[in-house]
Amino acid sequence: MVMSWKLKYTITDQLLSTMREIGEAIGEIKSFGITKKTLARLELEARELSSYASTSIEGNPLPLTDVKKLLKTRKAHVRDTEREVLNYNKTLQALYTSVRSGKFTLNLKTLEKIQKQVVDGLMDSPDDCGHIRQAPAVIRNPRKINEIVFIPPDAKDVTVLLNELNDFVNTHIGKIDSIILAGLFHRQYVIIHPFMDGNGRTARLLTTAILGKAGLDLFEIFSFENYYNQNITRYFKAVGLEGDYYELKDSIDFTHWLEYFADGILDELRRIRKTLPETISTSPRLEPHHKQILDYISEHGSITQREYGSISTRSLAARKLDIEKLLNFELVEAKGAGRGTYYVRKMYASGMSV
Repeated sequence: MVMSWKLKYTITDQLLSTMREIGEAIGEIKSFGITKKTLARLELEARELSSYASTSIEGNPLPLTDVKKLLKTRKAHVRDTEREVLNYNKTLQALYTSVRSGKFTLNLKTLEKIQKQVVDGLMDSPDDCGHIRQAPAVIRNPRKINEIVFIPPDAKDVTVLLNELNDFVNTHIGKIDSIILAGLFHRQYVIIHPFMDGNGRTARLLTTAILGKAGLDLFEIFSFENYYNQNITRYFKAVGLEGDYYELKDSIDFTHWLEYFADGILDELRRIRKTLPETISTSPRLEPHHKQILDYISEHGSITQREYGSISTRSLAARKLDIEKLLNFELVEAKGAGRGTYYVRKMYASGMSV
């Protein structure tokens, strides 16, 4: 049965704004001149957080502190809850390497390989490990096990739908923004529900790889899974469907999901951005927009947020971060209070090159 994916989404003002802020946040983080040593540590922390959060979403009870200990030790015998975390971490590490080396390829073989690694040692039926499902599947309400929430596509249509999805992603890398492309993949994959188990974890791992392959800088150092784990009910509502796939497939709109997906990435980048002044001791180089602020102060004596907005096209959130950075590194100081706050060059400012 030949099926066509009727893709529907809108690039809303909210989505555009979030994507612009993501680009600015990445620029802010990169402006700190992160060393290889710091980058490796940030990547390790992201893997720990992702391994914890993604398995927690699926009901794994291990707290983050235990996950960190587990990943630093080599236990001879592990429980299923520990194996689930170890599987995720190992697969994520392999995906980082594959994407960086340019060897990552999105196809059915890759999907089956990732799912097999995720559920290794955790499934009773070997036929369901590393193989597209050949049986019907239903999504039940975790609180009311007898209540069916969603009926995914028939097993006979899964391979066709996956090939269509993979082809779409591969064809549009470099043509559609990496965030939009990865977001579309993530939700459509979850809707298809191609395996009997491990779909959520596999979807999140592959989404990370697609973000990297499609060119999103610093994809290795943030954990969007952490954002989802903060409100699992909201995540499931945003990514999933309620009803029968065949009754819904022509009316599925990805817009709200893409807004939520982009919010998750921005939230994580902001979290990382806030940690950098504490973790990086070397002085960051200033970006052109920081110099624009200092040049304005040199010419006019001071600057307010309103004045900065009149000379900059950056978002309000980004402008606030710009001022905050200059305050943190004692290049400017605040005067006044409330709406009357303005900023001037600080006397005896640190010897940072401007």
